[in-house]
Amino acid sequence: MSHVTDMKVLFTRLFSIKNGFNNIRWGTRQFSQDSGKSVQTLPPLSEPMPNLSPVIYSSAKSEDSITEVTVLSNGLRVASEKKFGQFCTAGVVIDSGPRYEVAYPSGICHFLEKLSFGATHKYPTRDVMLRELERHGGICDCQGSRDTTVYAASADSKGLEAVTQVLAEVTLRPQLSTDEIEAARQAVAFELETLSMRPEQETILMDMIHAAAYKGNTLGLPKICPQENVYKIDRGIILNYLKNHYTPNRMVVAAVGVDHEPFVEYVQKYFVDMKPMWNSEDNNSFTPNVDKSIAQYTGGIEQEECEIPLYPGSDLPELSHVVIGIESCSHGDPDFVATCVLNMMMGGGGSFSAGGPGKGMYTRLYTNVLNRYHWMFNATAYNHAYGDTGLFCVHSASPPNRIYDTTIVIARELSNMAGKVGETELRRAKTQLQSMLLMNLEARPVVFEDVGRQVLATGKRKPPSYFINEIEKITADDIVRVAKRMLSKRPSVAARGKLTHLPTFEEIQANMTLNKSDTSPQGRRLNLFRV
Repeated sequence: MSHVTDMKVLFTRLFSIKNGFNNIRWGTRQFSQDSGKSVQTLPPLSEPMPNLSPVIYSSAKSEDSITEVTVLSNGLRVASEKKFGQFCTAGVVIDSGPRYEVAYPSGICHFLEKLSFGATHKYPTRDVMLRELERHGGICDCQGSRDTTVYAASADSKGLEAVTQVLAEVTLRPQLSTDEIEAARQAVAFELETLSMRPEQETILMDMIHAAAYKGNTLGLPKICPQENVYKIDRGIILNYLKNHYTPNRMVVAAVGVDHEPFVEYVQKYFVDMKPMWNSEDNNSFTPNVDKSIAQYTGGIEQEECEIPLYPGSDLPELSHVVIGIESCSHGDPDFVATCVLNMMMGGGGSFSAGGPGKGMYTRLYTNVLNRYHWMFNATAYNHAYGDTGLFCVHSASPPNRIYDTTIVIARELSNMAGKVGETELRRAKTQLQSMLLMNLEARPVVFEDVGRQVLATGKRKPPSYFINEIEKITADDIVRVAKRMLSKRPSVAARGKLTHLPTFEEIQANMTLNKSDTSPQGRRLNLFRV
């Protein structure tokens, strides 16, 4: 009975609400028809709102895109650029990375990433520091590459001084307590364990291809901490590394979205006037001991026979991975822009996407490789540029019984780079590179990193317009010349998975060698692989 009663009450209420709505609608119509006046008392949208201050719109100013650089008394460089918005991004870019670990156990920079933004002399715990950033809506991060380490934070521009102090504390005055070192050690060990359990292989393969290309020197040293070094690295080794590499002449403090003058004052106060924790009064004569070796490209092969984990819940088969690389040029080389255009022409990616292979992508690794050979699951081109060299490589993946075919196809496609370059594909690659450059620079953190890296490498920053014009100047002859220059060097190979059918290094090299009587390798095709 209670259920029936409840239903009656519900219907009664719904009926009364319905009648109420009808009365409201009818009353509105009567008012509109009888009075002929507008129902709303607000002014129409065609007229400006009264008693409001005039709107000030943002406008592009040439001075906003100028990067200002100041060199302080101790050699520390400070760079900044204005950018419209409430928030700013500031950070420290340091000439430090695995390539400088030749005199140390490899893996120190891996540890430093895990130790970043921990307890310092000013902030007794990580939580205290993070609360200071959160007061200004801030977030922080630390990332390292093979030759650079970046500490960065984004926050409200009004909190610039606090952000600058935090950055100075984490780079120059970390506590590095025993508990923090052990926590970092556990994090590194856990990461090494999970790397071997994941189907994604890019991280491991990039270490392997660099080890093959620069065997035993500089860029060939591992970015991932080797298993045997996890328990060797201690506080003393880390402090010794910081003392030698975190020096003013190897650092750039950069910010985007700030005024330059107050930023320089904050950097002077927290980075110069306050000394690093490893500096004592009696070490004024200390001379940093830093490896200044130039990268020596060797070429060669690195391979690891293992079982690659499968993607959970996926129909993808077990895959074997191969990366073939050749030496390219540094980011300061005149051929750098042409190499970037060539990288866009090669393109590539995975064979599975929301529209099947291709999906409107007309790069060579799609049209010539992924769309032709159904058993190839990945073919992606990369170009790594450093201060003294570069590495151009293609990563591919296929089932183990097809690894021979996959390797030969990729080797010949690399050789075909020195063949004819179509006008349409060149135009498409140049336009794609230009649009990618401009779209990436819409993000404030990307602008910060660009400012920091360029000032660290050259002492100044070239504007995006410079690179847009340089890209536009690239011709088909430039692409062919750069390709031939790269193909004249000994290749590098990294392979991981079940490698029973992997071709020998000599076979791979033979398929990448340009025949002097055949100046157009673009026309050579393999009948063997028409499956």
